[in-house]
Amino acid sequence: MDSWVRFNAQSQAKERVLRAAQYACMLLGYTLSKSKAASELHRTISDLEAHMSLTRKLLRLGNSVEALQAAKRTIHLSDSVLRLCLTISHLNRAMYFACDNVLWAGKTGLVSKLDQRKWSQRSFRYYLFALILNLTRDMYELCLLLDSEARHRSAKSAPPPVSDGSTLPADHLCSPAVAPPLAWLRRRLRQVLTVLHGNPPLLLDLLKNGCDIFIPLDRLGIYPTSPGFVGTCGLLSSVLSILTIVQPWLKLKP
Repeated sequence: MDSWVRFNAQSQAKERVLRAAQYACMLLGYTLSKSKAASELHRTISDLEAHMSLTRKLLRLGNSVEALQAAKRTIHLSDSVLRLCLTISHLNRAMYFACDNVLWAGKTGLVSKLDQRKWSQRSFRYYLFALILNLTRDMYELCLLLDSEARHRSAKSAPPPVSDGSTLPADHLCSPAVAPPLAWLRRRLRQVLTVLHGNPPLLLDLLKNGCDIFIPLDRLGIYPTSPGFVGTCGLLSSVLSILTIVQPWLKLKP
């Protein structure tokens, strides 16, 4: 099984490039349809997008095994929140890839009379659950970093010791009045941006999952958008995924 996982990992970069090209075709096709371009060119772009989608499904054959292996690793994490989010996310990804494999078999004619719409909806539901858990993990890690930053700031601004070795009470210091909500929100946003700027892997993962989640929301009809918006989100998340493959240190661990 380990050898299969290593072999399967070699096709991930190709699948990411094809994914970027597929969503670029979706965005281009939407742009052509809005500009009333030649229908023949629009049809060619749509066919190319469909072929790329089918090729990606072929490259994802066996990805369920990799997702199950990842779940076996994360189930031993010491942090209970990360253990829960990551393990269940990997299990949902395994089910998503399994449904995707069935869809590939149906589209290629290996399985006749397959209800492709039902299996597509089922796969996107698993995909959506996995992304929600991934975003929950990202927000949890962001909260941990913000708490750590707050403790570091409070330690630096601790009351100075007085002559007898004790410390001045907090209310002895000249502290400003309670900040209005807008000022507090502005300060909090600045802290979030500072923490994310200092942690590129978390920032990239948050952006990637934030872009990806609109894809199943649109396909499931929960939050319908447009092919142009879905294509833009898919293209951005694919570029970010390629970046983490090219620069492994940018991939969020575990």
